[in-house]
Amino acid sequence: MKSDRLLSILLLLQTRGRITAPELAERLEVSVRTIYRDIEALSTAGVPVYAERGRYGGIELLAGFRTDVTGLTADESRALFILAAQGAHTALGLDAALGSALRKVMAALPAPHRPAAEVTSRRILVDATRWKGGPGKTVDLDVLQDAVFADRRLRLRYRHSGEPETRTYTVDPYGLVAKAGVWYLVADRRARPRLFRADRIRSATLLTDPVKRRPGVELADAWEVLRRQVEERPGGLDVTVRVRRDRLDMFLRMNAAYLTELPEDDGTDAWVTARLSYGFLRETRQLLAFSDRVEVIAPQEVRAELARAAASVTELYGF
Repeated sequence: MKSDRLLSILLLLQTRGRITAPELAERLEVSVRTIYRDIEALSTAGVPVYAERGRYGGIELLAGFRTDVTGLTADESRALFILAAQGAHTALGLDAALGSALRKVMAALPAPHRPAAEVTSRRILVDATRWKGGPGKTVDLDVLQDAVFADRRLRLRYRHSGEPETRTYTVDPYGLVAKAGVWYLVADRRARPRLFRADRIRSATLLTDPVKRRPGVELADAWEVLRRQVEERPGGLDVTVRVRRDRLDMFLRMNAAYLTELPEDDGTDAWVTARLSYGFLRETRQLLAFSDRVEVIAPQEVRAELARAAASVTELYGF
């Protein structure tokens, strides 16, 4: 709606200062011509807004102009009070600040929207942590936060999964990401994006050198590249298995990252066929967690690998 767009332009100008018409058009998903019409409408309504042309031009408000209007709709008001679990705020030391901010937002809401917002905060809870995650390590994010907000480089002592020794890295941080209750540092090392799990960082030292990020790359951009690398791991080892129906649901949940297609299930057979893809042979050993409820049909090398693993377990326990 045009009224919402006008208010969005007003709040963006108030927050950001000078903004170009093409940037406003991109953010609000309209044409540049529409932006100029909206600016004219704001000016006609008495808002002291003006545009300057040229290389360093843009649209901005007259210095000193402020508005206290929030312009929040009922749905926007409710959305603000659907909060994630407190763990993220606790790790960042922001529990008290969060509570204070929400009280201020509640006071600033239009009176008709306050009851709905209050009810939403009591009836909707978003918990981003996984079930039965186990006791997690205490993560000290203070130095990482300092580096992120001060735009400084970091020296890390980091232990990779499966390696007993730590390694030392000098990195250029973009920011912190909380994924399913786990904190990660997103940073460049030698101008390439890297992901560091915070609970594997043995020590972090804030350096005096300013951060050296790649031009035009933001945290969201670097995270998207890294996320895709994790989720789209190369396969190459295609495996066909059959799964007992009474374990099918659990099998699908635990192997979602390896499935190449969902199995066809007509609800009649005791066994269901599924196809998976693994990056390397030893990775297939996780199928032994299902004991005799999962059988590898092909290829033969995977059947042999699981047989070797089962024989080593039998030998370990003396049977």
